[in-house]
Amino acid sequence: MTTVRTPAPPLAVRDKAATRALSPMLTRLAEDRATGVLDREHGTLYLAEGRVVHAESHLAPGLDVLLTAHGTLAAGAWRRAAAEAAGPLKAAELLWQAALLPAGALELCHLDALYDAGFFALAPSSTPGRFRCDSTPRLGPLPSVPVAALERETLRRRLLLHRLWPDPAADSAPLIRADPAAAPAGTAPVAPRQRAVLDRVDGVRTATEIARNLRRQAFHTLVDVRRLAAAGHITPHPLAPLRTAPPPPPSPLPVTNPDIALLKRLRDALEAL
Repeated sequence: MTTVRTPAPPLAVRDKAATRALSPMLTRLAEDRATGVLDREHGTLYLAEGRVVHAESHLAPGLDVLLTAHGTLAAGAWRRAAAEAAGPLKAAELLWQAALLPAGALELCHLDALYDAGFFALAPSSTPGRFRCDSTPRLGPLPSVPVAALERETLRRRLLLHRLWPDPAADSAPLIRADPAAAPAGTAPVAPRQRAVLDRVDGVRTATEIARNLRRQAFHTLVDVRRLAAAGHITPHPLAPLRTAPPPPPSPLPVTNPDIALLKRLRDALEAL
């Protein structure tokens, strides 16, 4: 029997322009300490005094999903807060004031949701962003992040995905299981976290739909999907629209912003609970 292996796509050439601002408009808004809402093709960023206080994307599970996924917060408590507040950020602030869950857990989930949705909101866009001044977003009790920190983390995540598997087709196309014979020799067993993703590959769901089904962060699911693709376990559906060549990976930027360090400290504190 002839074994057919799927060759890895060629590595993209680095582009010196990769380190430019992901959104010049967003950079100007940060410099102007603007307050309002920036709508982009794949997501929305809420700014208060030039800082990002909240982010939303149809490709990323929201804060409510992350908070209620594993019993961190009762679903009923979120529904009550959401019914009394205008939007998820205000609902989270009500939960903060009511002390219905550890402050560290709420801060961690808030930042996780912000960076997750922000990653998609800053994705390359075919349409210009639109900013509307709005006094609603404000610096509240939950952590906000500088625009530079969000862009730096987005670039880091793009580079990580590229290193795992440089073809982005699996990020958005319906996924199917690959022929087991196509898996490279010596492939490591599928880890339990990746097994949960693999079990939901049905030829219909995309990576972000699997993330929503699992109630996990979408970016983390993209990492699992690219690892599974690199190991030869999954592949984009052959009838999915053809993709253009993978974009060049961004150059890594040093992670020195205190908000990133805060995110790591909060995660360590939550794991110690």
